[in-house]
Amino acid sequence: MNPSLKNFLILPYDELEKLNLEAKKRQQNHATSEEAHRAHYTEYLRQEERIKAVSLCFSDLEGRFHILDYDKKFLLQAYDNLTFDGSSIRGFSQVQQSDLRILPDWASFRWLPSDIFGPGKVILFGLIQDREGKFYASDMRAQLKQYTQGLREKTGYTTNVSVECEGFLFKSLNAEQQYNPQVGFELVSSGGYFHSLPQDPLKQFIDTFAEAQRAMGFENEKDHPEVAPSQFELNYTYCDALQAGDLLQLYKLLARQVAANMGMTASFLPKPIAGINGSGMHCNISLSKGGKNVFYGKQNGLSSLAVDFIERILHHANDLCLVLNPSVNAYRRLDPAYEAPNQIKYSDIDRTSMVRIPLGNEKSARIEVRTVAPDTNPYLVFYTLLRTGFEGEQAPVEESKRNRTRVLPDNIYDALRHFKSSDFMEKLMGEETKEKYASLKQNVANRCPKELGDLVKPAEILFHHEVTNQYIWSQF
Repeated sequence: MNPSLKNFLILPYDELEKLNLEAKKRQQNHATSEEAHRAHYTEYLRQEERIKAVSLCFSDLEGRFHILDYDKKFLLQAYDNLTFDGSSIRGFSQVQQSDLRILPDWASFRWLPSDIFGPGKVILFGLIQDREGKFYASDMRAQLKQYTQGLREKTGYTTNVSVECEGFLFKSLNAEQQYNPQVGFELVSSGGYFHSLPQDPLKQFIDTFAEAQRAMGFENEKDHPEVAPSQFELNYTYCDALQAGDLLQLYKLLARQVAANMGMTASFLPKPIAGINGSGMHCNISLSKGGKNVFYGKQNGLSSLAVDFIERILHHANDLCLVLNPSVNAYRRLDPAYEAPNQIKYSDIDRTSMVRIPLGNEKSARIEVRTVAPDTNPYLVFYTLLRTGFEGEQAPVEESKRNRTRVLPDNIYDALRHFKSSDFMEKLMGEETKEKYASLKQNVANRCPKELGDLVKPAEILFHHEVTNQYIWSQF
């Protein structure tokens, strides 16, 4: 078809940024009701004739991202009764309970860069409901939304989360699906931390990625190559936990599509190459009330609330490990030879600690959970960390005074054992969701060599939950 016959919406990046920042601010105004958000955006869709489709997205229990494109006119007619087959999503629902409803979360409405997503599209995050109209227990975005709303209403606390998500850039498309252990991944750059030339492929990727982020309203802070060759990290400002989960999913989606447009692969495997630093997703968390940072205080810059929050997370570190490190490959990253944050302690200087206290002031005081891998389900991670910080048990005084160094599991089998035996994780996730999650991870573990060894094995790549390979999925 002649392109001139099409009149789909294409907006310049500066206009996209303005619209998305306004939408972000609107979402952060918790006084605005869901009905008001729906009325605002459905009216916009009716008026803007150049929108052809709405991308409605959700994440499964493992954190894999799914997108459905709905014709705009159909969506406006049927947004309250959009259904899909949940049994087609591995581990999401059983065949006999397959019908699920996806409800647009209108506050999450954003405009999309047309050079990445195509012209005439906007995006919304969805909330999954069961047949009775209740939020689906295995939709961790819905669980996080409910929890943070309840927290604000009961205590006045607003959650503040910012992540530092690292990834690798590899030559060729679909590098993960074509992984050969004798060859390994082919790096696009041999430079390391701060060393890439301005126009080398890694910097071109980072620059293009950063431009798209900015247009999507991320509010960029800094971007740079990371310590390992061909590794990247782009940082953006904090927001509440639900928005932070959405931004992380968009961050990875943007990275993958920008890389694909350049004939390369952006990978968020925690340790795709043995012998060099892996990728992490450090989670910076604080709480505020009435505009005041309640994590700020006099104990290493933290309040007693923040210290108690940390100690509860540390006490349940083994219970949480499988959620924070959900893949076989993630346990390669917990290698102490590469500044692994695997020690169950907190420190303001030691980066091998599970939790670090960054240098901060009254505005920026926070805790940094360093153990998190970049292939996690962000909604599940934020949900479990927040609930653990408030509801977890604290270590007995005798245990906290012991001098021995406690470390996290160094393989998925030990992490599974702790997770399965944890009554606390069942309390947080519910019995059914916990069993589903454990089953998914057990299936992955069973298909990979138990001993990690020095060579990254094909099974830990090809059976990874984020590596899109429908044929491999069918073998589970």
